[in-house]
This record gives sequence, structure tokens and C-alpha cells, in this order.
Amino acid sequence: MKVAYFAESPADQAALTILTEAILNRTTESTSHAGLKHRGWPSVRTVLPAVLKQLHYHTDAEGFVLVVDANGSPPHLPGHEPPHAPEPQCRLCRLRRVADEVLRQVRPRPGLPPLRIALGLAVPTIEAWLLCDMDSHVTEAAWINGLKEGRMPYTTGNLKQKLYGTSHPSLAIETEAMKGAATRLAQNLPTLEKLFPHGFGAWLRNLRSW
Repeated sequence: MKVAYFAESPADQAALTILTEAILNRTTESTSHAGLKHRGWPSVRTVLPAVLKQLHYHTDAEGFVLVVDANGSPPHLPGHEPPHAPEPQCRLCRLRRVADEVLRQVRPRPGLPPLRIALGLAVPTIEAWLLCDMDSHVTEAAWINGLKEGRMPYTTGNLKQKLYGTSHPSLAIETEAMKGAATRLAQNLPTLEKLFPHGFGAWLRNLRSW
């Protein structure tokens, strides 16, 4: 299956590829394109419409995977799902709105089905997903409760230190640590879904619908 990955770093993409293939239970062929660049928020939302149109019209990609970090933005919650109104500041809600608008505008692809899209939100960062089976304190619920109470159960710096052994890893160290953690979690997806039911769960449901 040909899949275009759009991530905030090459290390993130490597981890997402492993998890995506585990969820789909098949290997994927990464589709590259000039419009696909590794970048962080808020650039992602800005370039997403162009990236989706380029993939739709100029590649034979079957699927598109994008996961962004929430950092300090609101986490995705069940109350953001239809029939409820999306949360304006939720990054996943915003990405969904952009993707829906693009897919409504594009013309059908001759001989190809519509581009399948899987969007997710890592709360607060993808490092939390990759540590959840190693540290019982790292959960989506803990982060959400911490936001409500004005105290954080951990910081993004803590997560990096635990996963990489340093808060400022090189790309090589980051990539190898992420790949190792993703490979381990690929054998334990139910735990990841249980501990991150909203941001990861939304992405998982998208992929399973493919």
C-alpha cells in the first residue's frame, strides 16, 4: 500500500511508519513528494491543503498519515466528535476541518480511489505514546487532569530525557530510540489505545477504516 507520511521530524515518521504498518497489518511503500517537508506546528496546518492537493493530483498515494504533537494546546476529547461541535483550538479538529475542505474541492482521480486520510494528536508529544508501557504515569488522562488542575504530571523535557537519555538528542539518537519504542509497542497496541484513547484512538480508527 502506498502511503504518504507527514510528520514533524524524520524520527517521528520512522515511528509512525512502524505503528501504521502494525495497525494495518501490512507493509507500506512510502510516497515521497516535493510538497512533503518535515516541519512543526503551526506550519503543518498552513501547508496541509497544498500537500493534500499535490498528493491527490500528482501521485498515486492511497493513504496519508499525519500525527502532530499537542504540546500545550487542548487535547482531543469525545466532546469534539460529531454530533458535537469541534473545538476551535484542538489541533486535530483543525486538521480535520482543513482535510475535509480539500477533499470536497478536489476532482476525482482517474483510475484511483479518493485519498484515505488518518490524522492523530499526540498528547502532549509522540514521546508520551512511546513511553506509555514503560512508565505508568504517562497517560492521556494524567495530562488532561493536569491541565484542569494547573499542574503537569510531567514535562516534554522529562519525556525526552526518559526516551533518549538526554533532553537534547541528536536526530540519529532520536530516530533509533523512536524506532525501538515503536517496534515494541507495535506488539502491544491495545495498551497504547487504552492509555491514549482520544488522540491515538482517533488515528487508530481512521487507519482501521482503510
